[in-house]
Amino acid sequence: MYEEFIGTKPVSERQKFDTDALLAYLRQHVPEFPRLGDMRVEQFKGGQSNPTFKLSVDDQHFVLRTKPGPAAKLLPSAHAIEREFRLMDALQKAGFPAPRQFILCTDEAVIGRAFYLMEFVAGRVLWDQALPGMSNNERAAIYDEMNRVIAQMHMVDYAAIGLADYGKPGNYFARQIERWSKQYRAAETEHIAAMEELITWLPQHIPEGDDTSIVHGDVWICQR
Repeated sequence: MYEEFIGTKPVSERQKFDTDALLAYLRQHVPEFPRLGDMRVEQFKGGQSNPTFKLSVDDQHFVLRTKPGPAAKLLPSAHAIEREFRLMDALQKAGFPAPRQFILCTDEAVIGRAFYLMEFVAGRVLWDQALPGMSNNERAAIYDEMNRVIAQMHMVDYAAIGLADYGKPGNYFARQIERWSKQYRAAETEHIAAMEELITWLPQHIPEGDDTSIVHGDVWICQR
């Protein structure tokens, strides 16, 4: 059912870039990148708004994440890989289980779009959240670990790791409810009474407290 998302494939025609230019750039700017050997480039099958590639030189592997095109052809706030790089770099250096970040390149002259290079971590992505084929104990262990890591992320002092100016602190629930309501209105095709009640009810029942922490809006189950 999920085979089309697993593993890698040849780079699609739409996402091809100058691999020689990339290789020269990485060897000049990333000390950890191998200086000898041919580089193989594969594209990860799983869907991403930002195309992601596996770079291999002999038995060493890296992950390249790019914007889907030059900035001039993208929405101003979309595909913000710069924010991804900064956040994961800060979290990894603070001891959180995130891949090591090597370099961010916003110079589109290199391969025609911005990109960053990070560590490749071997493992598997558990696409089916029901975790078929596993025992109840195995499922419980995986979800307990996922919850532990998410809680660990929430407890990171974002200001102490250099992210004080990363986002908008405070008023999180109100901003989220307002955004969800606007998105619903923009996509609305029919009147649904229950949704109208919910849109009215949510702003009136925002929990007390206004703590600010790092949250992950799109959690996947991954296992090393």
